[in-house]
Order: sequence, then structure tokens, then C-alpha cells
Amino acid sequence: MRILMVNKYLWQKGGAETYVLKLGAQLSAMGHEVEYFGMADARNTVGNSADAYTAGIDFHNVSLKYLTYPFRIIYSRQAAKKIRAVIERFRPDAVHLNNFNYQLTPSIIYEIKRHNIPIVYTAHDVQLVCPNHKLKNGDGGGLCRKCQGGRYINCVKHNCIHSSKLRSIIGAAEAYIYKKLKTYSLIDAVVCPSKFIERELLHNIDIAGKTKTLYNFIEDIKPSGIPREGYVLYFGRYSEEKGIRTLIKAAKALPEIQFVFAGAGEFESEIKETANIRDMGFRSGRELRDIIEKAAFTVLPSEWSENCPFTVMESETLLTPVLGADIGGIPELIDEGVTGMLFESGNAEELTEKIAYLHTNKELCRQMSENCARINYDTVETYAKKILKIYSDCLEEN
Repeated sequence: MRILMVNKYLWQKGGAETYVLKLGAQLSAMGHEVEYFGMADARNTVGNSADAYTAGIDFHNVSLKYLTYPFRIIYSRQAAKKIRAVIERFRPDAVHLNNFNYQLTPSIIYEIKRHNIPIVYTAHDVQLVCPNHKLKNGDGGGLCRKCQGGRYINCVKHNCIHSSKLRSIIGAAEAYIYKKLKTYSLIDAVVCPSKFIERELLHNIDIAGKTKTLYNFIEDIKPSGIPREGYVLYFGRYSEEKGIRTLIKAAKALPEIQFVFAGAGEFESEIKETANIRDMGFRSGRELRDIIEKAAFTVLPSEWSENCPFTVMESETLLTPVLGADIGGIPELIDEGVTGMLFESGNAEELTEKIAYLHTNKELCRQMSENCARINYDTVETYAKKILKIYSDCLEEN
């Protein structure tokens, strides 16, 4: 089978790119032909035989002085033209969409369908129902669903996209246009990495009956058995939506407990200034796995709509319990009191209490660690076989 993987970034940027690159590599290893379409970038590690990519667009730096820029973010003639060149040369049997809004734009959906090719879309977030894809707005609090049912004017009212009125207007306009055109009804199947994501996306009636929950895959890694060092670990982005501010507050309230952070982002200086936090910086591979294994437990304090975080899956696979926020798809991955614990997202007081409780109860952590050994997430090979079945079903329906 010939599969065209589509994602705005074609280099290792985040979780969506991990998914695209590893799934594509696995499909190739299984004998399928795989090519990729996205933005041109010197960092790209994959590509296509037509050598056709759309020009890079930075949605973070939208300016009114570039009068055509907002229109290119809503509909890109260039992206449609470039993906046409890839399709005509590669002639894919299926196109697998990933993150495409604002940079590639839904213009590519129309071009793909002009060639009568089935489209499978993996929803890495809730973009199809929330213009800022996080279910968050500037008012604080928990998840926001004010745009539910297509009331996208709320995105503008609350400056939801990067706290910018201009970007929020563009995001809302894009959502209104493609809702009116029923563009997403052209997608044949929507893969949801969690039941949470599926429930949220079903508020978009254009994809009703097309969704399927399929939890993410994880590398076939085995714990090495190195001894615990007893610290509390956070690894990932140092960003607001990840709950870093709340976790730093909890750490400061527990000066007797050693915290280790492994990552990078906007809160680096505040992390380095906190006496009982050791900042390891960004780590990956075996080095990161050793850091995870040595921890008493990991903390994922997210305050946005996490879908199926690799953070939880990787920790559990390495037999390290997780204390996670009760938000998004996180509760679906943690068996309360068995493989980890949950706390109210954004509640610094409860987070502090549960960190102290787990750190004191070493026997409970040991039991939860043993319980993690019974968890079986899909390997990339198992997952790829399930995705291939979805491709085949869509081909038959077309």
C-alpha cells in the first residue's frame, strides 16, 4: 500500500511528530511505501519524491502589515498546489492527516478528494471543535467549552489564541468557514488517541459516526532494574498549559523533597531558582529512561486537554507510578491507587498533599510499580496493523 503521511512539521518537534515519524518508519519496515508532506524546513528528516512542500508559515508572528497572510492561514493555494504535485507523482492509496490547520490549511482536504483518495485523520488535539486546540481561554479555570456547537465568537471575546485579538479572529474565521462548508465531512475516518478526545470531537457533527478511539503506541522498552533514587520527577515542556507553575508552587511548599525536572521551556529560570528542583534540561533516549526509572514517581500536572500523553505511558512501561491531573485523557491511563494517583487539575494544595503522601508511602509506590508491569500498551508494530485495517476499510468504502 502507498501511504502519504501529512503533518505541518516533518522533523522531531513534539508528540505529534513522534507519532508521524515512528508510525511512518514502521509502515515502511512492513513493506509499504510511505512519503510525507508538510512545510519546507532545513530540519526535515523525511520527505517526498516530488520534492514538493509548502512554505513555512509562523502563526505566532501574524501581522496585519502582511495583508494576505491571514488568508493564507485560512486557505493556502500553495499547499493545495504542492500536495497535488506529490499525489500525482506518488499516487497514494490513502492519505493520513495529522496536524494541518493554520499552516497547511484544510485546502489540502479538497485537493486530496479531487483524486478520490480516502483520508484518515489522527486527532492529536481538539482543533476541530476549539480554534485554539486546548479547550482553554484567558479567563483561567478548568476546560472551556464556550465554542461548543460552533459558537466560535467566544474565541475572539476571550483572545484565546496566544492572547492575541488578531490571531483569535483568524482562528474563529477559519472555524466558521469550514463549519459552513462542512469540509471535515470529507474525512473518512478520525482516529482519537483517547475517549476524551472522541467525546469532545463528536460535538462536530461533520465527523459523527467516523471516530474510533485508538490509544497511542509506545516503544517496546524494558526496565533495566536500576535502583530508585527517590526523587519526584517531571519531564516534558516547561509551559503554562503543562501545569508547571502549579508544580513549582507545590515544590516550594515541600522543601524537604528532592524534585528533578527534565525538559525545556519558558519557566527555566524560575525552575533553576527553586532550591529543591534539579533541572536536568532536555533529555531523551536511554538517558531519559534512566532518569524515569530512578524516580519514586513522576508527576504530570497538566491544565489543558491532554489526549494520550507519552509521559504517562513511558513512565508506567518503566514501572514508575504517575501522579496525574484529572484532565483530558490522563485518567484513562492511570488506575487510581493501583498504577498511580490523580489530583484536581490546577489545585496546588491537593497536588502538594498527594506528592507528600506518595513520597512518604514508599510501600504503596513499590506496589504501584509492580502493578505497572501488568499494563500492555500497543507497540508501534501492533498499532500499525490496526491503522492499516482502517486504511483498508476506507479504501473499500471509497
